[in-house]
Amino acid sequence: MKFIFADSLDHVDPGYDFIRDRYSEGRTPYWDDAYPHEIMGYAPYKGMLVSRGIVGGGAVGGKYTEAQAMRFRRVGAREFLRLDKPEFAGLPIFGDCGAFTYHMEDKPPYTPEDTAEFYDDARFTHGCSVDHIIFDFDESLKGFEGGTEEARRRFEITLENASAFRTATQHMSNRFTPLGVIQGWSPGSMAEGARRLVAMGYNYLALGGTVPLKAPQIRACLAAIRDTIPDTTKLHILGFAKADEIDTFGRYNITSFDTTSPLIRAFKDAKANYYLPMRSGKLEYYTAIRVPQALENPKLMRLAKRGALNQEQLVSMEKNALSALRSYDRGESQLEETLDTVIAYATPAITGSTIEELPGMKAAKDLRDRYRRTLSDRPWQRCSCAICSALSIEVVIFRASNRNKRRGIHNLGVYNALVDQLPTNSGQNDDTQISSDPSQTERSTHSSFVCSAGV
Repeated sequence: MKFIFADSLDHVDPGYDFIRDRYSEGRTPYWDDAYPHEIMGYAPYKGMLVSRGIVGGGAVGGKYTEAQAMRFRRVGAREFLRLDKPEFAGLPIFGDCGAFTYHMEDKPPYTPEDTAEFYDDARFTHGCSVDHIIFDFDESLKGFEGGTEEARRRFEITLENASAFRTATQHMSNRFTPLGVIQGWSPGSMAEGARRLVAMGYNYLALGGTVPLKAPQIRACLAAIRDTIPDTTKLHILGFAKADEIDTFGRYNITSFDTTSPLIRAFKDAKANYYLPMRSGKLEYYTAIRVPQALENPKLMRLAKRGALNQEQLVSMEKNALSALRSYDRGESQLEETLDTVIAYATPAITGSTIEELPGMKAAKDLRDRYRRTLSDRPWQRCSCAICSALSIEVVIFRASNRNKRRGIHNLGVYNALVDQLPTNSGQNDDTQISSDPSQTERSTHSSFVCSAGV
């Protein structure tokens, strides 16, 4: 089972100044930036996925600039993503249409033919057919029953596009592997979609529309699909948002799945935003410590406007919080005094109220408890990945994109190693990254596959 990372121009400035919080001088975005596989020194995934909706173009505005989108097609995905080094030659590059980017449209803005050309031009190794997402879902329905008129319309559009896509890709001499995308409103309808895709000649299917579904619902769909298609048919899960529960999906013979969850949670999850593996094969989560920029944080700015705190105070509190954390990391400050300084600034930044204003202080106490655990356990010192080794405590400071993305990239490395260790992957991934220094006492309490070889 391969973990495919869904990229969205997730690169960082390798020369970023963490003390002054500034980009490197003269930096040119993208050209001077580093992808996760560059800054980690190895690929913290088994492949990458790029959505056509992210690249953008005439039909849908994407995240790429017009020049980047043109270059992507001209030089190809592998060179654009800088996977054109010998060590990355075997990594697959998946493409899909990004159905969420056009889910409000009456029909997909792409045709099967121009999508096939897009994959071929950009030299993807795998490409998904053009689907139209179905949001209705009722797991109690049996077989092909139920489904609203709109759900059935989208079901037929998805299959018609898959049939045309299959035809459009045949003359391309198998330069990439086509995947037929499954959409449906119930386990039974998804199984019927999968059956028809196999009948069209697909031997690699992609299950779409899983983002809003709960893990048991996804498992019900996979069970119904697996009961319908041959064991030899490969299965990919698109946009798998239940990455934490991947160990419960082994029985469904999944070939690959894509997710960006480990990276996104580094800056969108309020509590679980730094990963560390445990010997049990599960992930241990820590809360990164928020020290936002005093003059840019909306809640702090509102406090300043109503006179609860002034800007000079905020700037001073921000500086003191950063200094306290760095001093603690060097062993020059005690835990409780560091927490006092950090909480005094983090509380108003997170809650919009000063500590004195919070009734019962529960919010401040909860925050303090989470930060105490992070600081006392020092998880960044248990990981030997390139990012944690280089940044030390900076990696658990929640503050601005460059720092947060690095924490997310560290999470990718931890997650990739975790997937490698799943029973279904036993003996299949010879390139599992092993910690360079498993003998350390602290690290020995956790798994030996921490994150990466040390750099």
